[in-house]
Amino acid sequence: MRTHKGIPISNLYYMLAYAFEFVDKSKLIDVGTDDFDNALDLLAFLLETGIASQVKHGLYKEYVSKREELLTVRGKIDMLPTARSRFARKQTISCEFDELSENNLMNQILKTTCLLLVRSDDVDRSRRDAIKKTMLYFSEVEPIPLRSVDWARIDFTRSNRSYRFLLSICQLIAEGMLIDDSKGGFVLAPYIDEGTLNRLFEKFVLRYYKVHHPELSSSSPKIAWALDEEYSGTMLPTMQTDIALSNAGRFLIIDAKFYASSLLSQERYGTKRVHSGNLYQIFSYVKNKASSSPELEVLGMLLYARTREAVQPNERFLMDGNEIHVRTLDLAGQFGDISSELEDIAALMGSK
Repeated sequence: MRTHKGIPISNLYYMLAYAFEFVDKSKLIDVGTDDFDNALDLLAFLLETGIASQVKHGLYKEYVSKREELLTVRGKIDMLPTARSRFARKQTISCEFDELSENNLMNQILKTTCLLLVRSDDVDRSRRDAIKKTMLYFSEVEPIPLRSVDWARIDFTRSNRSYRFLLSICQLIAEGMLIDDSKGGFVLAPYIDEGTLNRLFEKFVLRYYKVHHPELSSSSPKIAWALDEEYSGTMLPTMQTDIALSNAGRFLIIDAKFYASSLLSQERYGTKRVHSGNLYQIFSYVKNKASSSPELEVLGMLLYARTREAVQPNERFLMDGNEIHVRTLDLAGQFGDISSELEDIAALMGSK
């Protein structure tokens, strides 16, 4: 099984499955037995199989506004263009009406992403051919610029929730793999960029604990500043946590980091040290939370994705009365080993 920046493609799928709330055992078997050249090839496989399944149940339709010149009234009459038609001795009526259509934002995103995939040499030819066949069902759907999509405003309901995983894949491709080409258009890179991988890493860890440790409250809350007086301004930065685990007595704040290097070198002395900014940040989160919740034992952790460095951080510090841990998660190992490492972290909360 090939790798994506040191992560086996099968493990990348596990991360996607957890992060996007789509753990499908049958697809895990497929991923484990297939040979993907790169991350884009894997995403093409997931998107093609997912869309093929959706086609069997029918593409999602929603009402869209249309305006047409008709011989009979439908919907609302647009008086001005209708009057112009009468002056021109035409018998048509300009009507505005809503009609159920497959040409909606969700299907437009799917089609646009698939058109990019079929043009990529980094996607296996057989998968490109399969995507082309699936796209025949999208003949009434218009492509759109992916860079213009406001992903946060897409509304999932009971009737379209089957699209959630598919659109999550499209968003990952659009935000982490879409690059400008030399001709003013867009092409897809075979690898996901580091910033997008960092967000995926955060979502994966958070969702893992939601799935496997419901006894822990898993969230990503904001931490309030422990101020000595009331402040109504907006100058203080937001303390937004990546992952927080809590129970009746403990509160663990995890800051997940996916870097090419988890340690910084100090050239003069040839030593390796944790990123100081990361350590200051987690310490600030912990102390402010501890100040506002004195009934809790507040802990902090920097959780790095393991890199290829010879030295990997695995430390525990007691700072001003609070435990601060620095650990690595080896995404290049077997997924069972990854799960064991995450379970060791849960054990800090007294979970088994």
